[in-house]
Amino acid sequence: MTQRRNTRRRFLAASSATAFAAAMAGCTDFLSDEDDGNGDDDGGNGDDDGNGDDGNGNGENGDEYDSPELQVETEYNSREEFRQPGEQLNDFETGDDWTVLEGEAEMDDEFSFDGDQSIRLMAEDEDNAAVGTELDEATDMENLDLSVAVQTTTPHNIALEIQLRDIYGGYASYMVPSVSYGDENPGWFRMCPGFADESTTPVEQDAIDEIRLVVHNTGDEAEVWFDDLRTHEKPDQGYVILNWDDGFEDFYEPAGELHDEYDVNAVLAVVRQWTRDQREGIMTINQLEERQEAGDQIIAHGTHTQFTDLSDEELDDTLRTDKNWAVNAELEGGHYIVFPHNDFDQRVLDIASNYYYAGGFNQAGSPNLTGVHGFDPLVLPRTIGHDLDIAMQCVDAAAQHNQCTILNFHQFELDNTMDLDDYEELLEYINESDVEVIDFDDLWTMRRNGH
Repeated sequence: MTQRRNTRRRFLAASSATAFAAAMAGCTDFLSDEDDGNGDDDGGNGDDDGNGDDGNGNGENGDEYDSPELQVETEYNSREEFRQPGEQLNDFETGDDWTVLEGEAEMDDEFSFDGDQSIRLMAEDEDNAAVGTELDEATDMENLDLSVAVQTTTPHNIALEIQLRDIYGGYASYMVPSVSYGDENPGWFRMCPGFADESTTPVEQDAIDEIRLVVHNTGDEAEVWFDDLRTHEKPDQGYVILNWDDGFEDFYEPAGELHDEYDVNAVLAVVRQWTRDQREGIMTINQLEERQEAGDQIIAHGTHTQFTDLSDEELDDTLRTDKNWAVNAELEGGHYIVFPHNDFDQRVLDIASNYYYAGGFNQAGSPNLTGVHGFDPLVLPRTIGHDLDIAMQCVDAAAQHNQCTILNFHQFELDNTMDLDDYEELLEYINESDVEVIDFDDLWTMRRNGH
């Protein structure tokens, strides 16, 4: 059963893979460190432009993991401070570890997240690209999530997968179905993908002997770099965040009343200008304060414009203004942001980190979960809450695999949000499931403590 956080404040414990399997009978060329890695100067950042400078994720705060005081500027860059959580499984410093299974791949010494090189996967004409590495021995990964650093010049037409295969040929797929709706390069970011699918015979998680990295391509071309594959201990249970964008009165009434009835908290991402201008159909600051008092969390949703269209100065000014408003209004979720329109790139991430610790989002209409200890702080994944069955699948996956699903809603009359009856059924389903409803404070605490 779930309970509202304001009545129970406590620290929390810390694309179908089936279709893809048939395509795995492709070439099996071993990579060589001699390959000519011709990275594109516009394709991403190298060592000098990477996130962090010490390779250990230890910034000026060291091991100080308490929640920072709510203030306009962040005390540290969360993406630098926590860039390498968990334990490294593969450093991509030798191509001998990896076999080309589909598409093209090469070791690239021009772009790397950590160390001297990364692996670059390429595909054309809606074909996929994949590489695999065999572990030294069968390994128990029952209680582990995996994360990997990635960058791509084609974020709008790809899905990214980590696939675990056991000694019997069974597999489980962990996938980010969508990266960004824009065409711009998001630079290096870490993904810790949630469970998506598995073979007909369930994978034996205690006997994993191969890991595959897969780029699913729906466009003319795909280009993705991978680096720094890491493992993370799973938490003891699964989690759900119910995230409502824009601050519509639909949440205040009737959704908020349902949350009170089922004793479940929510996260409201509000647009400062819409609230301050008292735009029709948008909650007032008094209504937001009332929901905060009831246990909901109020976070930022930017200017509701395309962030990548703004200049550096414009973007910095609007983010600072939004954060200052949240601080002055004593909105306790002011540390967190949702990028409007799922629009971000490397520049947006860099500037946003001056004001926010976590949030961001890539978004998909299919299940899009995350591990709680390995995600990029400002590139969290979430699932559009348009379909009750898909939302229930997300809840089931979170419960079964001890991961987190962030479900996103707007307004009941919109196509991107299920109707009121279905939403009440979802809240009832969550209450009957073995998951905990949390907010971004809880998730960010787990991410820091799992570092």
